[in-house]
Amino acid sequence: MGKLYEKLSQDIRFQEGMNACINCGTCTAICPAAEFYRYDPRQIVDTIQRQDEEAIEALLKSETIWYCGECMSCVTRCPRNNAPGLIIIALRSLSQELGYFTESEKGRQQLVLKRCIGEWILKYGYCVYPRELSFENHPEAGPVWKWETDNLDKVHERLGSNLDKPGPGVLRKIPQESLDELHRIFEETGATERYEKIEKFSKEKAGEMGLSDEEYFIKAYTFNNQRHQREE
Repeated sequence: MGKLYEKLSQDIRFQEGMNACINCGTCTAICPAAEFYRYDPRQIVDTIQRQDEEAIEALLKSETIWYCGECMSCVTRCPRNNAPGLIIIALRSLSQELGYFTESEKGRQQLVLKRCIGEWILKYGYCVYPRELSFENHPEAGPVWKWETDNLDKVHERLGSNLDKPGPGVLRKIPQESLDELHRIFEETGATERYEKIEKFSKEKAGEMGLSDEEYFIKAYTFNNQRHQREE
């Protein structure tokens, strides 16, 4: 058994998701991501089942493992009760653990997710926080979105939300004791350590690419090589 396969086999999601693939392709047939991306869950499961270390390493460094939407449609159809979606989660986790995620465009976006959604959860208690969604970072949203961001408090007041205010209601201010509990959960589950690794490996990759931290972040946030869609 190779090193990478052994590490995968220790992940509970891999243990739950990998039984005995018969290569029927049902998972690919039902997969929404396979309809649009260069993504084939049947091939992924087959690759893992063969325990081919070079192929597994290639997967960990590829765009492929980041295309899955984790809808778990594959689980509902597999005649052997495999769960390719869980296997993908295990692959993503190992890719982050070893730093291989920085070798692909979609993988490098893990830094963006960490600094945006991840840090917003810890700072505000929400994975999407309106005040952080600036028009400058999303010009494609158009002039209506610019007006909404310029008039955020009035918009939320009219919508009936409780943005940043104490008490009940949508987008209310989360008490500090609840935020402290979130931090403890992240610490206990290893999420804080994972965030540190994402920062560490991203910093190393930025250096390799000759980019500053800000330049690397913006590139990860905005760049698309236009080679992700499945060819007809």
